[in-house]
Amino acid sequence: MSEEKVNAIIEKYRGQPSSLIHALVEIQHANHWLPREVMHQVADALQVPFAQVMQIASFYKTFSLTPKGRHEVHVCTGMTCHLRGAAKLQAKVEELTGLTDGQTDADAKFTFATGACLGSCSIAPELIVDGKHYGRMTPDRIEGVLKQYE
Repeated sequence: MSEEKVNAIIEKYRGQPSSLIHALVEIQHANHWLPREVMHQVADALQVPFAQVMQIASFYKTFSLTPKGRHEVHVCTGMTCHLRGAAKLQAKVEELTGLTDGQTDADAKFTFATGACLGSCSIAPELIVDGKHYGRMTPDRIEGVLKQYE
């Protein structure tokens, strides 16, 4: 993420402590994670204690304090997806990307995660890439989906 883009986001919310979450969401969306130095800049500009910024950033799952890939790949492991083959989907994603749950590749292209119930049980098993849902997924179709994000 460019320093100019971070500065533009921060300036948009300067002096507005009630906009802390909005500023962090925009930075997370653009950068895929929240570097500590950027959180210090946000705290200074919005005139809030750094501890408050850290508390928000570490509380909400939407924020990451570690670098993430440009594309986030999720396999639902909730009960319905599990019963319909989520383990096979997970194994195929791991095979294709070389990642296990919670890892990001060296090129920062993909971050892989599993999660219980992603909210679409009627189309289980499910793969989600960058928020796009791929339902009734099979291991054979995963490679084609991931190639769209290279």
